[in-house]
Amino acid sequence: MKQDKLTTKENLVPFILITALFFLWGIAHGMLDTLNKHFQEMLELSKAKSGMIQFSTYIAYFTMALPAGYFMRKFGYKKGIILGLSLFAAGALLIAGTASFESFWVFLICLFILGCGLATLETAANPYTTKLGPKETAERRINFSQSFNGLAWVIGPLIGLYIYKGQDAAAGEKMNSMILPYIVIAIVVIAVAVLFVKTPLPAISEEEDGNATDAEGSPDFAFVSKPLISQRHFVLGVIAQFSYVAAQTGVFSYLINYVTDENQRFHVGIEYGIYFLSIGFALFMIGRMSGSYMMRFLSPPRMLALYALMCCLLLPVVSAGIGLVSLICLYGVFFFMSIMFPTIFALGIKDLGPKTKKASSFIVMSIVGGAVFPPVMGLIADKTSMSVGFLATIPFFLFILYFALRGHQVVR
Repeated sequence: MKQDKLTTKENLVPFILITALFFLWGIAHGMLDTLNKHFQEMLELSKAKSGMIQFSTYIAYFTMALPAGYFMRKFGYKKGIILGLSLFAAGALLIAGTASFESFWVFLICLFILGCGLATLETAANPYTTKLGPKETAERRINFSQSFNGLAWVIGPLIGLYIYKGQDAAAGEKMNSMILPYIVIAIVVIAVAVLFVKTPLPAISEEEDGNATDAEGSPDFAFVSKPLISQRHFVLGVIAQFSYVAAQTGVFSYLINYVTDENQRFHVGIEYGIYFLSIGFALFMIGRMSGSYMMRFLSPPRMLALYALMCCLLLPVVSAGIGLVSLICLYGVFFFMSIMFPTIFALGIKDLGPKTKKASSFIVMSIVGGAVFPPVMGLIADKTSMSVGFLATIPFFLFILYFALRGHQVVR
């Protein structure tokens, strides 16, 4: 009989706490995607240069993922989560404390520190979530938790509305509107860190979780002893995650530019661009929640393949710049991207047993795609148009389609 429980009674409280982490880093990312256009206007930056905002955050994932994974292998998931929350809070406080410097580069350094905290949290929370319940519902469980990440992304841009007030401030005060939001974030994150210190969490042992067993129920030593580089589904999962985050970050970062740079078609002023981004994130959240439910009836790889194909079909229409039709298709891309990150993550670490923490670190490292691609997409937009820039994401979705159809299969 197919196992249908999302989690178990004894894991319910830890599952709720871990899901709260997804919400927290979603707030940080949702705010981040409003800042590109803000800094373009406030500090007169090109699209390519404003893409350094995403670079600073996502390069932290590449830098921190392996150290975070090593830390958790030595000290466990709980201490890894507390470390991540501490770095998150420190980065937020530094942004608030240095805002009066009005320096884009100082802001990027503080953002890197905050990004190290986010990387540590993702290295811990994503694999930990897959363990807090039956193996059969791992993909559904991580998609459910990631739904709250999507909810936070809806709220993040609305916080960005407060930050946008700084555009009309006097010289030397243009970044002061960032102080209060980041102080509030730091206080909340510190409070959550204290809650994790006080709350006991179950210690998950990958060696005993039953994820790598043969038909008789004993460990499949020949399989789990293979080095990670020889685990085909894992290697392709790393590439697929790089591809997804590169495409997602590009789409998220430049939606405001898309609706404001095409003023003749959309008649949207810069001050209203954030509302358009929030609508996109709302569809993203709905996609994750509905996707988690639909996985009861359709296998995660098939859903991933269908959603990747839909993105490939919609993006040429987005790039064609056909007014409202193109904007609706762009919102369709938001919806169909929704399940990709958690589903790729769960499929990439499937059946890796004692190598799960290390594998998770590498998959989190692949989030560096979000650092590499936005400046490139911004450069393409600077040279051509924002509409054309969206075409550059299609090859990434094509690889995800291949991973969903063939690459995810575990070869023993």
